[in-house]
Amino acid sequence: MSTAAPQPAPVASPPEHKREIVIISHSSLFYWWPVWAVGFLMAIISMFTAERLVPIPSGAKVYDDAKSVTVVTKDGKVEASDGSRDVIVAADKADLQNLGIHISRLKNLGVIFTLVLLLVIAITNIPLRGLWSVIVLVFLVSLVIILALLPGNVLERILESVFILDIRINAAGYFAIATVLFLLWLVVFVAFDRQIYMIFTPGQLRVRLEIGDAETAYDTTGMTIQKQRSDLFRHWILGLGSGDLIVKTSGAHAHQFDMPNVLFLGRKVREIEDMLRSRQVVSGQ
Repeated sequence: MSTAAPQPAPVASPPEHKREIVIISHSSLFYWWPVWAVGFLMAIISMFTAERLVPIPSGAKVYDDAKSVTVVTKDGKVEASDGSRDVIVAADKADLQNLGIHISRLKNLGVIFTLVLLLVIAITNIPLRGLWSVIVLVFLVSLVIILALLPGNVLERILESVFILDIRINAAGYFAIATVLFLLWLVVFVAFDRQIYMIFTPGQLRVRLEIGDAETAYDTTGMTIQKQRSDLFRHWILGLGSGDLIVKTSGAHAHQFDMPNVLFLGRKVREIEDMLRSRQVVSGQ
C-alpha cells in the first residue's frame, strides 16, 4: 500500500512594498531662481574687480590741472603732480571714510541683471500655453530676422541703444538682493511647498490643498488625470520640465483638483497611469 508524500505548505510571499507617488505643487516663486543666480554672479564679478565706488562729498572742490598736489600710489610711492591731474579735495576728512565700495566699471552687469529680472516678471505673470508660446517664439525670431535685413543697420542701432543704458549696482547691492531672494526661495521650496501635495497609492489618493489642513482620502476608481498644455517659457525654460496637473475623482461627490507647477510632471504622470492600469488589471482578475 503506497502513501502519497505530503506536499510542503506554500510559503507566503512577503507583502509588496506599498508604492507612493508624491505630487507637490510649487509656488510661482520657484521660477525666480535665475534672478538670485545672476545676482550672485554679478556680486562675485563686482567683488573681485579692482574698481571702487567713490561718492563725491557735497562740499568737495574740483581743481583742474593741479600744480602742487602730492599723489600716493597703491605701492606707497609718492609722486608730485606734473600739472596734468584733475583732483577733488574733500571739505572734511570724514567724507573719505567710505571709499571701499566694490563696483565694476562694466555697466552691462546692471543691464543684464535688470533684463533678467524684467523677463522673469513677465514670464511668470503672462501665461502662454501650447500654441501661443510657439506663436510668440516664432514672432520674436521673425522680428529679429526682419530687423537684421532692413537697410540702415536698424538691428545694430537698437542693440546700441540698449547698451547705452548705464545701470550700476555695487557688489553689496547684488549680494543683498540675491541673498534675500535665495533664502525666501529656499524656505518656500523646501518647507511651505511640501505642505500642499497629492500622494497616489494603489487604490487611494490622499490630498492636502492648504497649509495646516488635514488630509482627505479618495478612491482612484474612475479617476482621470490630465496634464495641461505646457508654457514653453515658464515650464521648460524656467521650470526645467515642470507642468500643471488636473485630477478629477468620480462618484457622487466628484472633485477636481488643480496642482500647478509640478516638477518633472511628464514622468510622474506616466507613473500614475501605470499604477492605475495595474490596479485595474488586478481588480479585473
